[in-house]
Amino acid sequence: MASKQGTVDFLLDQMASAGPIVAKRMFGEYGLYCDGRFFAVVCDDQLYLKPTAAGREWLGTVVEAPPYPGASNWLLIDGERWDDSAWLSRLAGLTAAALPPPAPKKPRKPKAPKAPKAPKA
Repeated sequence: MASKQGTVDFLLDQMASAGPIVAKRMFGEYGLYCDGRFFAVVCDDQLYLKPTAAGREWLGTVVEAPPYPGASNWLLIDGERWDDSAWLSRLAGLTAAALPPPAPKKPRKPKAPKAPKAPKA
């Protein structure tokens, strides 16, 4: 079951004070990025954060589960905690800050000009 856009929009609003957060569609689900760092996914309308020491400490009691079949365990955030914007923003900020910055993108090489086609006889 794919996540609803409304769920993602709500989570983005709730975590807005953590910094610039954007959602990108990924295979019917959503990846969340804070300051360019991939820190969470929304799968089946559930929020999963990458496991970090800072996130575990903030959560206290941790529930881990894979966001999709075959994935490693991530931190599953109970939907009842989503209404606390300050708490959720702090968790998002701590998690993103604990992750390495994104690698700089390599500049694309310009394409070589195509050779003109030979005229047909």
